[in-house]
Amino acid sequence: MAMKIRLARGGSNKRPFYRVVASDSRMPRDGRYIEKLGMYNPLLPKDSEDRVKMDIERVQYWMSKGAKPTDRVSRLLEAAGVLPKVERANLKKGVPGKKATERAAKNAAKAAEAAEAAAAAAPAPAEDAAAE
Repeated sequence: MAMKIRLARGGSNKRPFYRVVASDSRMPRDGRYIEKLGMYNPLLPKDSEDRVKMDIERVQYWMSKGAKPTDRVSRLLEAAGVLPKVERANLKKGVPGKKATERAAKNAAKAAEAAEAAAAAAPAPAEDAAAE
């Protein structure tokens, strides 16, 4: 049986509340679980003691039995000092795509041309006024 330590969502719409549970990986997210290991309330401030509460001994017990924590739970365990910090892949989701970079380059070129035209047109009347 593949065991997971994961979050089971509770709470109402737009008011999430999670239970940290040990469950079979084949069960639904909010479905049947074997043991409740703690809770996580993301609405509380990050420095609040009540934001994350876990029974660390039971988490370590389930991990010794082969349970794998999900990514979010592993981050919570890293913050608690149970797991060592792991370097994660820095995905480039925020980097614009090929067409967006081309569009930005075109817009920058147009802006540069407009600035050159404005600079070329602006000094000529000023020079004429200074000469008189």
